[in-house]
Amino acid sequence: MLGLQHALSMDVYVVPFLIGTALGLSAGELATLIAAGFLAAGLASLIQAQLCLRMPVMQGPSYVPVGAVIAIAADHGGGIAGLGTAFAALIPGAVLLAVLGWPLRLFHRVIDRLVPPLVGGAVIVVVGITLIPIGLQGDVLSGPPDRLDGNLLLALASGALLVATSMAGTALGRHGAALRASSVLVALVGGSLLALALRRLDLSPVGHAHWLQRPSLAGLDVTLHVSLPTVLTMLLVYVVVLAETTGTWLVVAAITDRPFVRRDADRGALGEGLGCLLSALLCSVPVTGYSANGGLIALTGVASRRVFLAAALVLVGCGLCGKLAACIACVPAPVIGGLFGVLCVVILMSGLRILAASGPGGTGFDERGMMVAGLPILLGLGTVLLPAGLLASWPLLVRELLGSSTAVGAGSAILLNLLLPQPTLRSAGQPPVQTETILARDAP
Repeated sequence: MLGLQHALSMDVYVVPFLIGTALGLSAGELATLIAAGFLAAGLASLIQAQLCLRMPVMQGPSYVPVGAVIAIAADHGGGIAGLGTAFAALIPGAVLLAVLGWPLRLFHRVIDRLVPPLVGGAVIVVVGITLIPIGLQGDVLSGPPDRLDGNLLLALASGALLVATSMAGTALGRHGAALRASSVLVALVGGSLLALALRRLDLSPVGHAHWLQRPSLAGLDVTLHVSLPTVLTMLLVYVVVLAETTGTWLVVAAITDRPFVRRDADRGALGEGLGCLLSALLCSVPVTGYSANGGLIALTGVASRRVFLAAALVLVGCGLCGKLAACIACVPAPVIGGLFGVLCVVILMSGLRILAASGPGGTGFDERGMMVAGLPILLGLGTVLLPAGLLASWPLLVRELLGSSTAVGAGSAILLNLLLPQPTLRSAGQPPVQTETILARDAP
């Protein structure tokens, strides 16, 4: 039940749906692409949570490469044939990412240098703030004007039910542990029942879906075409994806109050590379850590990796069973949006807690810290609010770099921390600011 909650809180089907509809795939091809997204997400989650990073994290299709995948496929014939070029371009970057984590074990040096506590807290805050408008615009405030009232009602009811159930379970102490742990599932069921009463729940796709389906394999069912320019484009995309997923690792480490050690960073890079490689071979896009699952941990108080094993198996089942995937896809988007907003608030407050303790003696930060932590929020929100028409008119590389508000916020926080000078004089008798690495040294 706990694993099902994590699987239900992930819009795994959205990314393949966007790509498939943009390329005009047939209904059967679109269903196969969505199934590949579920299967890749489940297997990548197993690799990351159980074998490599060994933290309670879930992997799912990243939104970052959507524009690049569509553009590459369209430029190389469109349809499934064009996607073969995109999948081939994803493989070298995934291998390089895995090698960076092991055997080279260099990724922790990158994090050690670039992500002190101030930057880590800023990244977590950016993740929380920038995901809120994305969820609201995509799930709640989209659609015909005559349906917006219903969308808002479903989102508010689902979010309120989630908060009420979680707080009631917390207030009851150990007697309410089960209630708190199942708060997301209660909110999902309650929101879906309300949608059913409002005639906003359509279960017809379940009847049309197949019980079992074989996944497509790159090189066997889809012919791969290697193109050097597309490979270079995807290498840049992987940089953004890695910045995005590193933010998720920091979110989970902060919420679970666990030190993020150097060994974790290298293992995470290895797991990310293996997951992305497997995803490309299964004809899906690169995977990334989903931050919303970290917020779910904070609400339920459950961070057991056994729960994430169950969630990964649910996603694998959805990839192999068409009806199960259709059931999850039938949960109304406004219901997901209401829960998503609450989870983003939890992430945001976790980042603020880190920022509050990032200064000398845990007393806050100075003017430089305000700029390092504050300007990435401005830039991340600015990226979210960019008009779609303006963004579409820019070159592909610029669109990809600005395609992830999380990556923009994380990258700007890192750059500002490197570029803005450290204070050289003591002010008002206070000791100079000491910047420590966010990576704890491995225990002997």
